[in-house]
Formats: sequence, C-alpha cells, structure tokens
Amino acid sequence: MSNTMRRIVLASRPSAAPEPANFRLEEVALPEPGPGEVLVKVEYMSLDPYMRGRMSAAKSYATPVEIGDTMTAGAVGEVIASNCPDFAPGDKVLGMFGWADHGCLPANQLRKLDPGHGPISTALGVLGMPGITAWYGLNFIGQPKAGETLVVAAATGPVGSMVGQLAKAKGLRVVGIAGGAEKCTLAVDTFGFDACLDHRAYPDAASLSAALKEACPDGIDIYYENVGGKVLAAVLENMNPFGRIPVCGMIAWYNGASADDMPLAGAWRSILTNFLHVEGFIIFNHYDKFGTFAAEVGPKVAAGEIRYLEDVAEGLENAPGAFMAMLKGGNTGKQIVKVG
Repeated sequence: MSNTMRRIVLASRPSAAPEPANFRLEEVALPEPGPGEVLVKVEYMSLDPYMRGRMSAAKSYATPVEIGDTMTAGAVGEVIASNCPDFAPGDKVLGMFGWADHGCLPANQLRKLDPGHGPISTALGVLGMPGITAWYGLNFIGQPKAGETLVVAAATGPVGSMVGQLAKAKGLRVVGIAGGAEKCTLAVDTFGFDACLDHRAYPDAASLSAALKEACPDGIDIYYENVGGKVLAAVLENMNPFGRIPVCGMIAWYNGASADDMPLAGAWRSILTNFLHVEGFIIFNHYDKFGTFAAEVGPKVAAGEIRYLEDVAEGLENAPGAFMAMLKGGNTGKQIVKVG
C-alpha cells in the first residue's frame, strides 16, 4: 500500500462561478488511524450544490472550507485499517472524507452500509443526503395529500426525482421543471411525472408562469423549492391559498444574482396574501429521522420501485470540472465521482 494519498484543496475563493484556478490537486502523506479511528480507501465521492456555499467565507449555516483545506464531500469506500471493533477491513462505509482518495475519521463519524439496499454509490444519492432531503421536505414540511398538485424544479436531479416519485405514490399530480427537452422527457417517461416544463423555453418568469397555469389548472399546493430564480417567481404566482413550500436550496443564485432575477415585491406579496407556509431547512439538522427514511425507502429502491440516475465522472482529478458543470445544470442525475 502506498504511503501517500491525493486530495483536492480550495486554492482560492471564487468571486462568482468557480473556476479551475480555485482548486488544487495535491499529494500528501497517508494518515495513520489513531485510537478509535478508521482508515478508508474512497471509491465514490459526492458532488452537491451546497459545496459552492462552503467555498465562500460569507456567514452561513456551516463553517466554510479554509484556503488550503480539502474540499468537503460525503464519500463511500472500503475500510483498510481500523482501531475500532465495530469496523473491520473490507467493510463498506460512508463518511465526510472530502475530495480525496483516502480518508481517516473517528468511528462515530462513519455509517456502515447495507449492501442489500443496492450499490454503495446509492448512499450518496437516492439513499443518502439527497434522498432523505427529498423525503423529509416533502413529508414533514410539504404535508402532501392525495389529489393535490406538487411542482418541483431540477426534476431529474437526485432530490427532484425522488420528490416526484414519492408524491406520485401518495396520489398527487406532479409537475416538474427541468433544463432541456431531454430532461423533461426523462421526468415523465422514467420518473412518472404527469408533466414537465423546460424552463429554457421560457425567456422570463411571466411566460413560465403562464405555462405553469396551463400545466396546473387547479393551482399549486406544494412547491418543493431547490432552485430560486425565475422559477420561484413563476411558481409563486400560481400557488394556492395555504400552500406549502419546503426550501432546501437556490442553485440559481449560488454564483450571485442581479436585482432583476427576482421580483421581490411581488413574490413576498404572494406569500402574504395567500397565507403560504414557507420553511427553510438543512437536512443535517434532521438526521435523527434517517432510520425511518432508510427503512421506508431502502426496500423500495432494492425492489426497483424507486428509480434513480447517477452521472459518474471518472477520476479525482476530474472532480472540479464535473462540479463546475453541475452548477450550470450539466448533470442529469446524481453527480458523483468514481475515485477508486
């Protein structure tokens, strides 16, 4: 076994969209596990929109990545050395190992994976943080009821596709919004959405709002918010009284936004006059529900009742390019990197 490992660190903070110069690939000494620690060879790592926020020094819900530190990421891999009786070499685990090909963490920060639920990569997507984000936001904030209408953007992504499938199973009308005709076809034909709108086909919020009105003739009861921008403005005009809006992200604004992106006055007036319930949440505050989520969704994934897509970039060195493309909508399914 080599005594070195590779990692990608934050070389500089981006001022707008991340660029290659913001990242640096390094070779460093392989850590040795101390008491109660476990050394893991990473096989797959996750790329997620929240990582853009960690690259900024602005105040947020989580501590930013410091210049020169490993970029943060959840990853899965195989235990190669352990100083904890709960983990043995060969075990497959999930942990926050970052953008690296190896990681060493205390055992209490790891989760052993159940191979019966599918490939270990699913622990980064459909059975991981995106999956429970969709499940929690829909059920605990959206409070779905049969016969209602739900709209979710980024419809073929790991969160949006899960939201749509879970809502359909509960008897809701599900309308997706995605970037491109191919993704819209995928949302309907693969994930079972009732309809899907291509936001790129509409130049502004007003035209998208009109299209949503046709697609949702009974109005919108739940909007699962994960993009912001003109999509949010268009949806708000079609919300029903006492509608619910779980908010888990606003990727359209992660690289900055102009004042024209969001007609704030009209948006917030809609929230006021329609008595909307809008609740922001970060899934890391609700991981006490993970056992319930896994027990409910894991068997459905294993049985093929819930479908999922993964976009796999090959090689740690290609993580920055895949990440930058993802922020611009370049992925279709869950974006991961095959490291091992």
